[in-house]
Amino acid sequence: MTLPPWTRYKLRLIRKRLLWRGFRSRHDLTSVQNNTSAIAAGDILLFATVRDEALRLPHFLAHYRRLGVRHFLIVDNGSADGTDALLRGAPDVSVWQTHASYKAARFGVKWLAWLLRRYGHGHWTLTVDADELLIYPDHDARDLVALTGWLDARRRRALPAMLLDLYPKGSPDAQHYTPADDPVQVLPYFDPDGYWQERRGSHRAINTMGGPRARVFFEHAPDFAPVLSKLPLVSWHRSYAYLSSTHVALPPVLNTYQPGDSNGAGPSGALLHSKFLPGTAARARVEQVRGQQYTRGPTHDAYYNALGEAPDMWTPAATRFTGWEQLVGLGLMRRGDW
Repeated sequence: MTLPPWTRYKLRLIRKRLLWRGFRSRHDLTSVQNNTSAIAAGDILLFATVRDEALRLPHFLAHYRRLGVRHFLIVDNGSADGTDALLRGAPDVSVWQTHASYKAARFGVKWLAWLLRRYGHGHWTLTVDADELLIYPDHDARDLVALTGWLDARRRRALPAMLLDLYPKGSPDAQHYTPADDPVQVLPYFDPDGYWQERRGSHRAINTMGGPRARVFFEHAPDFAPVLSKLPLVSWHRSYAYLSSTHVALPPVLNTYQPGDSNGAGPSGALLHSKFLPGTAARARVEQVRGQQYTRGPTHDAYYNALGEAPDMWTPAATRFTGWEQLVGLGLMRRGDW
């Protein structure tokens, strides 16, 4: 689909504005550990904004190192739980600190826009949250170096992924989790169906929605349910920008790689979402007071109120997660010609 000239021009202006705002946001960041001189040509880089993620980071770092990430570029937004201590000292981690508003920084995207422009150009980059663990077909046998080499050979610029909410049987706060453990052992269930797709805007993105959060928290307001389609792995160019978290990217050609698009013959991945680890209620209450999370009026206020109760999301229709082959069989992940 060819976009009209005026639409292309408008999106180009939006992209330039996003890049300029990211450039300006560099003043928010203070470097506390800069190991970027160790980044070599061809290294796969990971970018993330974190706050109070000491619970998740040990497994998060181990997971992505095992996949082949060579350097982590992390913005720490005022953590007070020992997150900084976990990150400092690792030779493959660079850390910037800020106490600026997460919401005003487009939920951290502004800060990462600057780091992606400064360090990501010419690299395959992963942009993820600390509660997102990427998997893809054959990830247990072929690492990201193999995958990105294969994508390069076919001139594919990105790997789309679906955010897959994992949850326990019973309240999340009734579970026990030890840092460095695999979150899937504590959050073994997911919704195998109940997803839908919508094309929104002029940027070609097809949004995937549904799953347990739509089922439990947005049953009567499905249009407000979280978007689950993301574009986390991109062969980055300094002219690229994320428009809406990692759900939508510019230029719009990048969004044609998303699941559901007629051009999407390649593989896709899944981001295993560990949002519902123990501590869900306390974290929701803290974030509601801080007022730094995405919100769209009373419907999202009710969502955060409900999260503050750490409800049981399990249903008899829930499926226990067994691996990537299962997701391919259910149509939630695509192997394509990979």
